[in-house]
Amino acid sequence: MISRRSFCKTSLASSAGLLINACKPINIITRSSPHVVIIGGGFGGATAAKYLRKLDANIKITLIEPSKHYLSCPGSNWVFAGIQTIEALTIAYATLSKKYEITFVNDSVSAIDPVKHSVLLSDGHRLQYDRLIVSPGIDFRWETIDGYNKNIANSIPHAWKAGEQTAILNKQLHAMPNGGTVVICAPPNPFRCPPGPYERASMMAYYLKKHKPNSKILILDPKTQFSKQSLFIAGWKKHYGYGTDNSMIDWVSIPDNPVIRLDAKNKMVETDFGDQYKADVLNIIPPQKAGKIAEKSGLSDESGWCPVDHQTCESTLYPDIHVIGDASIQSPLPKSAFAASSEAKVCAFAVVSRLTNQALLEPVWINTCYSLITPEHGISVAMVYKLNKDRVITKVKGAGGITIKSDQRALYLESKYARHWYDSIIKDSFL
Repeated sequence: MISRRSFCKTSLASSAGLLINACKPINIITRSSPHVVIIGGGFGGATAAKYLRKLDANIKITLIEPSKHYLSCPGSNWVFAGIQTIEALTIAYATLSKKYEITFVNDSVSAIDPVKHSVLLSDGHRLQYDRLIVSPGIDFRWETIDGYNKNIANSIPHAWKAGEQTAILNKQLHAMPNGGTVVICAPPNPFRCPPGPYERASMMAYYLKKHKPNSKILILDPKTQFSKQSLFIAGWKKHYGYGTDNSMIDWVSIPDNPVIRLDAKNKMVETDFGDQYKADVLNIIPPQKAGKIAEKSGLSDESGWCPVDHQTCESTLYPDIHVIGDASIQSPLPKSAFAASSEAKVCAFAVVSRLTNQALLEPVWINTCYSLITPEHGISVAMVYKLNKDRVITKVKGAGGITIKSDQRALYLESKYARHWYDSIIKDSFL
């Protein structure tokens, strides 16, 4: 039986399901250097750039990213428990660029021309590509909650993109009086990091239990169930009195009565039926869609997300453009960092195969996700996916699993594995 620690190490190296030496270039054809342009330097884009270089030394690779550093969303909830810092979540692109000979362009893309195979940068420069990989992450559906917008988010943060928003929310949590109420408005499916709102509540509860024990956290959820629900609830019962009159965390499922209005001045949200919830600290995580450039370029459909051919991650709307990560439709793969990394590796193999006129490989994906309920109580879920005969992504029966043992030592080890998982995926994607 493979240990969980070994599984984590193996899955990072083989999450594309291609258990061959990914460090050895697969092309042997002498040719002029094709140009692959990558938009977005998150887990999807950075991993794609790195693995393209591992697979083919001849490709010219350009990574376009408006930020000079990447701020990791995985691990950002740990800031609220005081066990992580924003500085430690900040990764420079310099190592990736220099080590793997990737041209890093610190700019944003204003337009994609799929006919002329070019991208227009905000500074006016235009880059030609042979293949384009788009990994734009998410954008928010601001219009779904009346009174909430990008400007209001500076005072009522979503903190669903790590960095300044995380710092604002953490500062508000620390300033809240003992006995105050934190209201977290969770988003509907699909959204980035399905277990994220519930880990956030856990990490906030850990801080409040130590420093402001009379406080409460209320999660307003438009869903009837959520990721790792049984594991979170068991942890909340163990540490935060869940289900009792003194519970620090309350989860309220309101699928037919979603939050539709914000009174920003009074930090109050209102549901469709007129129920009102007032907060001392209000965290609204809006409904989501693919990143702005995807919508602007016509890569997303009416769902707001980008349809792709699962075997290659190539857009079904435009040829020679691949979409990976949170923006793409890869269900039942979740919109997670690990899934984005796995998709990026599948995409890298497909792009090199297309450029070298080699047969496509049959992909397999892996997702592994850890969450903390306390700094010493971790939980996890893992799954393997493949294409079925209808070319639809399906879960591999008997593969993966969730945290089973509930004794203190097992949960403590899970918390340690969570930290090792974070270190490993950062190294695999950016270093």
